[in-house]
Amino acid sequence: MSLKNPYGDFEITEPQALRALAHPVRLALLERLQKDGPATATQLAPHVGATPSVVSWHLRHLASFGLVTDWDGATSKRERWWQAAARGFRFTVPDDAEGQDAARQLRAEMFARYAEAPQQWLLYDEPRLDTEWQGLAGIADTQFVVTADELSELRDAIEGLLAPYVRRKGGERPDGARAVRMLNYTLPKPDDDPAAS
Repeated sequence: MSLKNPYGDFEITEPQALRALAHPVRLALLERLQKDGPATATQLAPHVGATPSVVSWHLRHLASFGLVTDWDGATSKRERWWQAAARGFRFTVPDDAEGQDAARQLRAEMFARYAEAPQQWLLYDEPRLDTEWQGLAGIADTQFVVTADELSELRDAIEGLLAPYVRRKGGERPDGARAVRMLNYTLPKPDDDPAAS
């Protein structure tokens, strides 16, 4: 496992691990463990729409790639507790065809999973916020022209700005702070797109 990025995220590079995570139940399990902390298969089952035995199988599959691990903080040895190996993950698209296909599968699953997030926020979260926090929420659709190196530098700069907040521990939370989810889609255009000219 590599954590060599500003967020301390788990870095996935192997095509087999990309394919393993490109499954809706596994992606949901990892997200739940990252968000809510350690849990058992029985506790996770209702949140991912699978039986505890199916959840256990998926967790063992994720563990084989190091994405989840056993949690040793459980007070009872009767049930197996799991935890996410890191608070987030990221992946690099490999150069070979197999790796590119696996990365495409994972991207497709992630896009499908997160497509409803803004609408869910609008329906359930936004009405419960005060006007200050409502005013800070937003969406941007900005198009610009850059080289691949410039886009990489831009992504690194944004991550550098966010990293202190992403890595902030619960005890370091200042008064008035709250959790914020930032969805960031970076969607390069092909050369034949008019916007790319």
